[in-house]
Amino acid sequence: MGLNLFANYGEAVAMILFGIGFGNLLLQPNLIKKIIGLNIMDTAIYLFLAEKGYIAGRVAPIVTDGVQSVEAYINPIPSGLVLTGIVVSVSVTALMLSLTIRLFQNYHTLDLDEISKQLKKEEL
Repeated sequence: MGLNLFANYGEAVAMILFGIGFGNLLLQPNLIKKIIGLNIMDTAIYLFLAEKGYIAGRVAPIVTDGVQSVEAYINPIPSGLVLTGIVVSVSVTALMLSLTIRLFQNYHTLDLDEISKQLKKEEL
């Protein structure tokens, strides 16, 4: 079992990072820390996809020396997914940060529990 874990250390690191980000997302009351936790989870997923798409001894799928054999190249789909995911992640992070700024301007706090208390007071 130890040798198998060492051979797949990239996937193990990705799972640990995902757990850290998920725990941060669930346990932190601060909105900025929740956004950081979500970004850690995103990074873990990108690392996992990059690890799964890599094949030792193969190169990027760019035909340079006339080699057109499929066995000479890695699969480009995970790399494309990672690039697309990074673009989406940056956009979602920007949107979350802008909404967090608006919440701070209205409630003067970033604590989600305090914001919900103030919302309950406004309803009454």
